[in-house]
Formats: sequence, structure tokens, C-alpha cells
Amino acid sequence: MKVLLDTNALTMPAQFGIDLYDGLMALLGDFESITLEEVVGELSGLARGHGRDAAAARVGLELARRSRIVPSGSSAESVDDRLIEYARREGCIVVTNDRRLRNDLLREGIGVVSMRKERTLELISG
Repeated sequence: MKVLLDTNALTMPAQFGIDLYDGLMALLGDFESITLEEVVGELSGLARGHGRDAAAARVGLELARRSRIVPSGSSAESVDDRLIEYARREGCIVVTNDRRLRNDLLREGIGVVSMRKERTLELISG
């Protein structure tokens, strides 16, 4: 199963103390994690800052290295739209805790893994 990680997903471990990969394995079984180059770019920009968000982005960059990093192949303006297009085209489930992105994905019929009660992951069918 292909699992696409967004910027928000990659910062969840630092922000909420969860083990993203173990949580996904427990929820989904064997999976292939994928991160878009554009997400790595967002994390790199955030990581150059200071404070908790920058620290979470640096952790996210380390976690992204455990994924297959790919270009989105999309000309959409926003990274969220690129995530949606890639997930639709490649048949991925998307991991995000971003409410707006989650709702957009579900409207498109794309499955979403999101955090529940700040400790566990849940799969929401699209």
C-alpha cells in the first residue's frame, strides 16, 4: 500500500510524541511511504526558522529520508493540490492532520490517515 506523507504528518512526531512509522505499520500493515519533493521543500523552509515549529520541521526532514522522495509531476499552485493530484493518480492514502486537506481528500474519494486523540492514528475512508 502506498502512503503519501504531507508536511503536517512529518511534523506530528515532534509535536505530539507519536511514532509515525510504527503507528502506520500497526494500522495498515506493510506500506510504502512516499514524500513529495515539494513537501521536503516546505519542511526545509520551516526548518530554517527558530522555535518549536522549526524543530518539528527538522525532525520531519529526518523522517522524510525514510520515504521514497518523488516529484509531484503536477503544475498545481499549492502543495496541497499537488498532494491530491498525486494521491489520485498513484492510488495513495494520504497521512495528514490538516483539516482542510483531509476534507478535500475525502471529497475526492481518497483515503486519509489522521491523528485521533493526539496519540493514535486512524484510517478514514474516502
